[in-house]
Amino acid sequence: MANFSKSNVPQFSVDVYQNEYLPEGGREVSAIVTVTATGGGTVGTAVAAPHLYSPGAGPSAAVAIMVDCSGSMDYPPTKMRNARDATAAAIDTLRDGVHFSVIDGTHVAREVYPGNGRLAVADPATRAQAKEALRRLSAGGGTAIGTWLRLADRLLSTADVAIRHGILLTDGRNEHESPEDLKAALESCTGRFTCDARGVGTDWEVKEVTGIASALLGTADIVADPAALAADFTQMMETAMGKEVADVALRLWTPVGTAVKFVKQVAPTVEDLTGRRTESGPRSGDYPTGSWGDESRDYHVCVEVPTANIGQEMLAARVSLVIPQPDGSVQNLGTQGLVRAVWTDDMAASTSINPQVAHYTGQAELAQVIQQGLDLRKAGDIDGATAKLGRAVQLASVSGNADTAKLLAKVVDVVDAPTGTVRLKAKVAEADEMTLETRSTKTVRVKK
Repeated sequence: MANFSKSNVPQFSVDVYQNEYLPEGGREVSAIVTVTATGGGTVGTAVAAPHLYSPGAGPSAAVAIMVDCSGSMDYPPTKMRNARDATAAAIDTLRDGVHFSVIDGTHVAREVYPGNGRLAVADPATRAQAKEALRRLSAGGGTAIGTWLRLADRLLSTADVAIRHGILLTDGRNEHESPEDLKAALESCTGRFTCDARGVGTDWEVKEVTGIASALLGTADIVADPAALAADFTQMMETAMGKEVADVALRLWTPVGTAVKFVKQVAPTVEDLTGRRTESGPRSGDYPTGSWGDESRDYHVCVEVPTANIGQEMLAARVSLVIPQPDGSVQNLGTQGLVRAVWTDDMAASTSINPQVAHYTGQAELAQVIQQGLDLRKAGDIDGATAKLGRAVQLASVSGNADTAKLLAKVVDVVDAPTGTVRLKAKVAEADEMTLETRSTKTVRVKK
């Protein structure tokens, strides 16, 4: 990633929300860290890395669009046409100067445009050529998504650009390679590009699609009706074009004797980053957050501090933002947040839960109980599923997560939301169940 001067990237700010008071013997400290990027989108030519910017148009970028062309895309025949139209709409949304490629994905990956291991550079002529090439897309063959990702990675790596992004569309299960092959492909692509994944129709595997997006720090969603693909692809590409800085890492420093329990993104979606830590110095670790445009995200940081006496206080953690450089150095984005611990014998102070922490603890539990409830429902455990999904309805109601509440109401009959009393519906449309599962990690922000 290039070393940008301050004027070329959004300005980042960090705000920490916590109750720093602990009772005697208390050790667990939780904080919500809000990271906000503002003032991008007016990017001119880079001072530090001019070759990584398009003149007056924001950072240079490369995008690979991977379109499922397996045999099942012919059922119904309109599905393939909708996929072609959606890809054309995405190509129209590319800004001039962006490098791009279209990949035809079956049990093998094939370059549709421009070919010969190259990327095209978007302008009116190449956009027209790419859309013409889409006419050659036809359905036939199997599904091996790992091969699509590896080809996308190879193509994207040929461009010396600031932002590398993939868009992946599938309509079926990854049946023509082993789960290990897909996992290995994801591991080789991690940190090299971000990727949004979409499942069209209802014959694909939710955990596969969400797993791809999670590993590659992108978004996942269902497009149950193929006719809605063009609007979805346009929006995805607009968001990708709005990204201004890649490879931002949340750096967490903790003092001697302090252990990190977890680091999770909690808004706009729940994403556990704990296992993705890379050590960055004594008592310091980096957690990847992907690419940023003008936006705000929330993270839940939980650490365990050594015990201390009443009246003592300590710095429990320091959060900063960095961009790791290829040579091992980092660019510091010049902002930090402090997480504190203060031991008190004031019961009211030490037992009150910070509203931000309480809200996002509930949102993380909401995502978890939806997943557990749907898994139990598939396994035929009606009582277990009812209990978990009832708890989900209760949590969605308390936190004001109206979108998730609506999705839950398509899977259960809600008797009483505040107490979580529900009955499982006898018949549930497959699209409704898959939509709930795919969007279970979407959260609402706490009202400040």
